[in-house]
Order: sequence, then C-alpha cells, then structure tokens
Amino acid sequence: MLQIEGSQQTLAAAEKQLQTKTTEYEISLNAYNQGVQTFNTKQSQYYDGLSQWADGAETLNKKSAEYQENVDKLAQARSELADKQAELASGKSELATQKAEGEKQLAEAKITLKEKQTEYDEKQQEFKDQLPKAEKEIAENETKLKDAQEALTNLELPVYSVNSRREIPGSDGYKVYDSIAKIVSSLANIFPIFLYFVAALVTLTTMTRFVDEERINAGTLKALGYTNQDVLKKFVVYGLTSSVIGALIGTVAGHLLLPYIVYDAYRTGFTLPSIQLHFYPVVTLIALLLAIAVAVLPATIVAKRELTERPARLLLPKPPVAGAKILLERIKPIWNRLSFTQKVTARNIFRYKRRMLMTVFGVCGSVALLFTGLAVQNSISGVSQRQFGDLIHYDLIVAQNNYMTTSQKKGLQKALKSEDIKNESSILFEQVTKIAGANKDEQEITLIVPAKTSELSDYIHLGNRKTGEKLDISGNGVVISERLAKLLGLGVGDSFTVNDENNEEHNVKISGITEMYIGHFMFMNKQTYQKDFGQDYHTNAYMVTLSKRSIANAKKEAAKFMDQAGVKGVVQNTSQMSHIDGVVDSLNQIMFVLILVAAALAIVILYNLTNINVSERIRELSTIKVLGFYSNEVTMYIYRETIILSLLGILVGYGFGALLHSYILNAVPPDNTMFNPGMWPTNFIIPAIITIIITGLLGFIVYRRLKNVDMLEALKSVE
Repeated sequence: MLQIEGSQQTLAAAEKQLQTKTTEYEISLNAYNQGVQTFNTKQSQYYDGLSQWADGAETLNKKSAEYQENVDKLAQARSELADKQAELASGKSELATQKAEGEKQLAEAKITLKEKQTEYDEKQQEFKDQLPKAEKEIAENETKLKDAQEALTNLELPVYSVNSRREIPGSDGYKVYDSIAKIVSSLANIFPIFLYFVAALVTLTTMTRFVDEERINAGTLKALGYTNQDVLKKFVVYGLTSSVIGALIGTVAGHLLLPYIVYDAYRTGFTLPSIQLHFYPVVTLIALLLAIAVAVLPATIVAKRELTERPARLLLPKPPVAGAKILLERIKPIWNRLSFTQKVTARNIFRYKRRMLMTVFGVCGSVALLFTGLAVQNSISGVSQRQFGDLIHYDLIVAQNNYMTTSQKKGLQKALKSEDIKNESSILFEQVTKIAGANKDEQEITLIVPAKTSELSDYIHLGNRKTGEKLDISGNGVVISERLAKLLGLGVGDSFTVNDENNEEHNVKISGITEMYIGHFMFMNKQTYQKDFGQDYHTNAYMVTLSKRSIANAKKEAAKFMDQAGVKGVVQNTSQMSHIDGVVDSLNQIMFVLILVAAALAIVILYNLTNINVSERIRELSTIKVLGFYSNEVTMYIYRETIILSLLGILVGYGFGALLHSYILNAVPPDNTMFNPGMWPTNFIIPAIITIIITGLLGFIVYRRLKNVDMLEALKSVE
C-alpha cells in the first residue's frame, strides 16, 4: 500500500517534472523562435543599412559633384557679377540719357494728347450730329428686315424644270448661232444646184458652138486621113482641160474664199476662234465629175454626130436651120397686124429652139437669183422696225414678285410714276411653253392678259397680216402670233395645249392669228384666262412705255427697275432686237454675195448667147446689110430676139424667184422668228433693170461689131 502510494507520488513528481520540462522546452522554443525572428530582423536591418550605405555613398558622390559644380558656378557667378556691375555702371549712364529723352517724348506726348483730345471732341460732336440719321437708317433697315421676314414667310415652293442646251436660260447665243448655221446650211442645199444648172446651160451652149465652129477644120482633118477618133480627141481634150481647170479654180475658191465670206458674216456678231479650213474630197470629186460631164459629153455627142457625115459635106458651112410654120401664124388677127421684121423675129425665135431655151432659162436663172436675194433682203430688213415700231409700242415689261410687301409696292409705284415713264398698264404676264418645230424645241410663249382690255391696243397692235383686219380679245378664245400658228400647223378655231410655270397643261382655243415677227405671243381676256387656266385673275406685271424711246434709255430704265426689291425681272425688246439683227446681218452678207454672182451670171449668159447667135448668123446679117439695111436695123434684126427672150426670161425668173423666196422664208428663219413674206416693187424692178442694162450694153457691143463687119469676107463662098 505504501509502495503504491510512493509509486503514485513518484509518478506525480515525474509528471510534474515532465510538465516543468515541457514548459521550459516551450519557453526555450519560444526564445529560439524569437531569436530566429530577431536574427532575421537584424539581418534585414543589416541589408537595409548596407543599401542605405550604398545610397549614401552614391548621394555623397553626387553631392560632391554638385558641390564642385556649385563651386564652378560660384566662380562663374562672380565673373558675371563683375560684368553686371560694369553693365550697371554703363546702364546708369544710359538711363540718364534715356530719362532726358523720355522727358522730351513725354512733352511731345502731352501735345499729341491734347490734339487727340480735340479730335475726339470733334468726332464726338460728329457722332451726335450723325446719330439721328443713323437711328433713321436703323429704323428703315428694321422695317426692311421685317418685310424680308414677312416675304420669307410667304415664299412659295420652287418649281424645277429640266432644260436642254437649246432651252436653258441664257441659251439665246446658242440659238442665234444655230439659227445662222441653219441659214447657211439651207442656202447651201439649194443655191449650188441652181447656180450649177445655169452654169451647165452656158457650158453646154459654148461647147456645142465650139464643135460647130470647128466643123470645117474637122472635115479637113478627116479628108487628110485622120480617123473619127483622132478628130474627136480634140474636142474631148479641150473640154476635159477646160472643165478640170475650171473645177480646180472653183474648188480652191470654194474651199478658201467662200468659207471666209461665211466666217466674216458670223464674226460680226460672235466671238469665234480662228477659221479652220478643211478639204472635202467627196464634194470636190462630185464637182469635178459634173464639170467634166457637162463640158465633155455634149461636145462628144455633137462631134460624133457631125463626124458621121462625109468630109466633103463637113468642108461646107452647116446649112441654116429650116424654117417652119409657127403657132402664131395660125392666129390671123395677130399675125396680120405684125410688120415684116416682127414676123421674121417671131419665126427666128422658134427656128432656133435650143438657143431660145438657153436664153430663156439663162436669164430666168440669173433673174431668179437676183429676185431671191433682193426679196430676202427686203423680207428681213424691215422686220425689227415693223415689230417694235408698228406692232409693239411698249418698251419694257416689268414683272413683280409673287408676293410684295407694302413698302415694295410703294417703291414700285413710285418708280412707275416717274417722269421717265410715259405710260404704264397692269397685266398678267406669264411664260407658257409648247413643244413645236422641226427640232421639237420647247417654245416659250409670252402670255399677256391685260387688266383693261381696252388699253391693250395702246401697247400692242393686233391684226391679220394678210387681210389687214384688226383683232381683239373680247371673245372666248386666244389670239396667237402667226409664226406660232405655222409651227403648230393650226388655224382659227383649232385648239392646243400649253404648259404653265408649274408644268400644268391647259387647253386653249384660237380665235385669231396676229401679225408678229419676233417671239411667240398669246393674248386673252380675264374671263377666258380664268376659264382656260382655272385660276383667279391677278396682275403681276406692267407694260411700260418710256418718254424717251431708245435702246440705251431702255437698258438704263430696266436697270433702275431691277434695283427695286419687288421686281422679279424686266423683259426688254433690245434682246430680241439683237437676236434678229444677228440673223439679218449674216443673211444680208450672204444675199449680197448671191446678188453679185447672179449679176455676173447674167452678163456671162447674155454675152455668150449673143456672141454665138451673131457668129452663127453672120452670113445672114451680112446679106441683109448688103440689101441696104442700116446698122441699127441689122442690129435690131437679130437683137430683137434677144430682147424678147430676155423679157420672157425675166417673167419666168420672177416665178422661180418667188418659189425660191418662199422656200427660204419657210426653211431659214429660227422657230421664234418670221420673215415678212410680202413682195416689194424693188424685187421686180431691180432684176429687170439689171437685165435690161446688161442687154443694152451687149446690144451696143453687137451694134459696133455689125457696123464694122466685113460683108465681102463673110459672104465669100467656101467653095
């Protein structure tokens, strides 16, 4: 028991000792861990100290370098201080000088200040004087601003349109140029053919006469043994040479001279680049072939027919053409009253039928060209004066804005009441359009609807050109210009549609066609307008007649109206006048050249035919001269035929000239222009006078020739 208790005590003591040792162990372990932690801390502090030492060493080195640098700067600063001290001393001296100069400038500045003060006072007084005027202008501008805002509020939606190059605004120059080019093209399509026909007649007669003159020489050559082909070569070579030379001269003139004439006609009204000349081989070849055909073929045909005869017959003069009973002889009442010479003349005219036709058509051609040239000149020369002198009496159409403020209305009315304005009348003015013409252009038509129908005649004369009947717009239809009616192919009673400014179609009925030459016009009354256009009538423009009517004054007054804020645009007659003047000037030059060519043709034709007639009948003329006829009687014996045929040619030429004139008036004028189709006495008188003068001069030449003819030589027998 005691042992157990002792063992238990020993065990308890051992456990207590073990706990003590455990506690000591734990304390030692904690002390160890703290030592390790302290070691680590000290180690870290060591490394931090070591790093700080390195940083300190680096900083020390930098501080040493900075110190050395500061030492250097100090030395430099001391040097600069010495320099500054020297500069300070110099500056003090300069300051004293500047102080004196500044005091001087200050005195001058005080004087200037006093002057500026005076100027300021003057400007201040001027400001006070101008202040009422400025306030008035400000008030006026505020009114204008208010009006502008009001006008802006009342602006209408724009209407867009698509135009071609011929229709775009400002395309007048293009249209005029195109119109003149069309004129030249139209004339080139007809006149060369006409001129060539006349020239061909002359050439045919000349070559035929040449073969007749060489009859005896051909017989001689044939009698000497030459073949028909050898003799024929003479006529072929002659005709070929002359035709080729003539064609070459004509080709050169056609390629060089005529283009310059046309170019000069254009250059007077347009700014054009230098003319470019080109060679046209096809036209040249055609002209050459035609010239050869006219000169060679007739001579060849006639020569072949002559060479079929025997040499013995060829060596004799060609027998005169046998006479025959003519139609006039069967009309006894007339024939019995003719004298002997008149009967001889009548028989001889039909005896030489070919020469008769040549003379008639030759004179007819030249007279037709003269007639056409003069008629066209007369038709175009008075158009401008007729349009703007006799038919249209106003100078301007002043179109107002769609909406006008009160001040704008007052300004426009004040301008219309000025002393430069003679008369004015309110109208509805609108530009409507219609597709018409060969080019299918959009034709602009001026629609005028007067507020007072009775006042229209004071500004525009409406009348039928053919009948002279005066027209009015009191009916239910519209009166349109004659050129527009022709383009549309319509007459009185017909209807057609037009497009207004909003491109809406309206149908109107024609009640009259009035004489107008430049521009398209349409006139109607208020009731017809409201019915056909379905709109309420309101005036938007004024027809204005100026106190001083001239182109310069019209432009001046138009500029004044354009300065008015309420004016939309001004239509001047001057632009239309310049348009037609350009066409007239160019066409006049071309017609002048045509007249010269026609006169030259008349001379060549009559001289050639008269010379041939005298040469062929020289034996006959010498015979009647031997019988006792005087020289003037001998001349009239043969020349009376030329006179009669020339008169007949003049009459026929009038007919062809009238047709040619009608063609030009239909083909040449622009779509908005009409030439006067009337006939003037000068159209008939001048061609007749020119032909008569040429005939008279050639008659004098024939008289001199027959007076000095050697009758014995002419009557000498060929045998």
